[in-house]
Amino acid sequence: MRDKVYFTSSGVSCAAWHYPGTNGGCVVMTGGFGVTKEPGTDRFAERFAAAGFSVLAFDHRHFGESAGEPRQVARVRDQLDDWRAAIAYAKTLPGVERVAIWAFSLPGGYIVQLASEDLGLSAAIAQSANVDGPTVTRHASRYQSSGIAVRLLGRSLLDVVGSWFNRPPRLVDLAGPTGTVALLNTPDAQLGSDILSPDNRYPDWQQAIAARSVLPAALYRPAKYAPDARCPILYVVCQDDKSALVAPTLKAAATTPKAAVLQVPGNHYAPFTNAHEQVVEAEIGFLHANLAAAPAGTATGSN
Repeated sequence: MRDKVYFTSSGVSCAAWHYPGTNGGCVVMTGGFGVTKEPGTDRFAERFAAAGFSVLAFDHRHFGESAGEPRQVARVRDQLDDWRAAIAYAKTLPGVERVAIWAFSLPGGYIVQLASEDLGLSAAIAQSANVDGPTVTRHASRYQSSGIAVRLLGRSLLDVVGSWFNRPPRLVDLAGPTGTVALLNTPDAQLGSDILSPDNRYPDWQQAIAARSVLPAALYRPAKYAPDARCPILYVVCQDDKSALVAPTLKAAATTPKAAVLQVPGNHYAPFTNAHEQVVEAEIGFLHANLAAAPAGTATGSN
């Protein structure tokens, strides 16, 4: 059971699903970069709710059912503000005493930065997280020709200039095969549509993003915040992840004061497919240890 709710972030109305819980803990969630709340969170949110946790799964401004114009524009700064507003709102929900955060891919990197802030969080889960944009971008370039990379850069710069004159965004697909202009051309990124929205289960999900959003995302490096994390973080790492690499995430985990690491076989979307049961059970165990009761002195998780 879930209800549609709304909260305000910097004057913009953000839409969310609220799953009421019974154990005092609430998990605030979003999908990946450009991924709306339903394809990005439904499968995990339902399991968390069944385990007794409240869930607040929301759309960033400019995406999904949230307000904000122009559409499909993802600014890292604005999305982090949306997270802070969602966390503050979650604390006002009936029965909520403690809050955790969960996200994957680039917003999985947001988790690391937010965990370093004084937001009163009890736990955080960074799943298949991109914690080092420059390193991931260099690796992703292996799946692009130099000509395609130049076209993507050119479209991004033209879109930035267009934004100065209030022109509509120039969109790029979230993923595409090698030889096409897209945010990512990595092999696992190309699987995202079929995995997150099988049989077009979520037809309203627009799988594109404003080109002006690409460069800031490529430069974002939240791993630098890991040593300052104030709450336990569970890092879920996919061993064959080509879209959010293993090495930077393990390095960030090694510098996180209260870190737990779960490594699973498979690609970027393994937590949604073959590794789903292993991952969701580990995440629920981590949440029970750090969210459903008074925060423990050490993180609990699987290695």
